[in-house]
Amino acid sequence: MKKTIVALLLLALAAAPALGAEKRWVVSEGTALKAEQSVTAASVAELPVGAELTVVEGAGRWLKVRSANGKEGWVYAGRVSDTAPVAEVGGGDGLFGDSTQKSQINTAKADSARSIRGLSPEVAQYAKQRGTPESLKKELDKILSRKVSDKELRTFLKEGKIGEYAQ
Repeated sequence: MKKTIVALLLLALAAAPALGAEKRWVVSEGTALKAEQSVTAASVAELPVGAELTVVEGAGRWLKVRSANGKEGWVYAGRVSDTAPVAEVGGGDGLFGDSTQKSQINTAKADSARSIRGLSPEVAQYAKQRGTPESLKKELDKILSRKVSDKELRTFLKEGKIGEYAQ
């Protein structure tokens, strides 16, 4: 009886870290699992938006993670979130669209666009209450209508040593 209790206690202690493991979800398209904590390190795998990761170790701006298929590596913390992305269900032509056939997570483009598209509803309401001049709204619209390619964005981040390119 004592051996059984001790064995169960040891099993519970061994399982505890897995139960309390910190989770993260990929929220940026083009996220790579890296062999080391560097944007120039070899890629271990490409991580799709919505992929669930288990944090093995945190080291500032980089997190050592394990993917669902067991691959371990480093990911830049700015490319993951501590909350799961919300699935967006596609429309379609049928009665129920094609939502009964597929559900697709499109958070990378949607969240990225929202993050650079301007103000959250709360901040927009605040700006409205404060009387933000129409000229400033028009200038913001001009800025937001500018399209930046992935290559231009990467170049900007590299040259500015911003985000995962920071040293």
